[in-house]
Amino acid sequence: MSAGYDPRAVANLMLDEAGRIDLGLGHIQLQKLLYFSHGIHLIQTKSPLVSGYFEAWQYGPVHPTVYRSFKQAGREAIQFRATGQDPLTGERRPIEDVKDSRIVDLIRRVLASYGSLPTGRLVDLSHAKDSPWWYVVEQGRAGVAFGMRISDSVIADRFRHHKVSVGPEPLSGEPLDDTPFA
Repeated sequence: MSAGYDPRAVANLMLDEAGRIDLGLGHIQLQKLLYFSHGIHLIQTKSPLVSGYFEAWQYGPVHPTVYRSFKQAGREAIQFRATGQDPLTGERRPIEDVKDSRIVDLIRRVLASYGSLPTGRLVDLSHAKDSPWWYVVEQGRAGVAFGMRISDSVIADRFRHHKVSVGPEPLSGEPLDDTPFA
């Protein structure tokens, strides 16, 4: 099993592809679309799309590295790209682009399927009963979760439970900012 790409590189790719179809993404939307891409990739290839891990936060799965990279965008569409930092000099540096055409195709498919959904709908989808996020939150309520990490094994096992809610309004409303559970 591969370790996956730098999550910031995949997020940058997603932002670039969204820009090509004139779709502005805020950081909550970016998080959910990255999570869906990761889950689909994990199911299809048995290997993670991104390195690191997702956590169960109030408004769904969040990759902490991506959150830190884009949180300053606030509620606005993200107009910048994540960068890295040289560990020796502290200087900012670009993150290497993801060039694999299969990953680009996956990101395009996810954007075509879910990119135009309002933020609240993406949150509803990530909160589906029996989904990975739901499972980790329920385990936390029972007191048996170690942190709120959503492991790749839980994602692979439970990702099939995602379903889009139907109705005039998203169940979760339109979130303003995501935060970890207290």
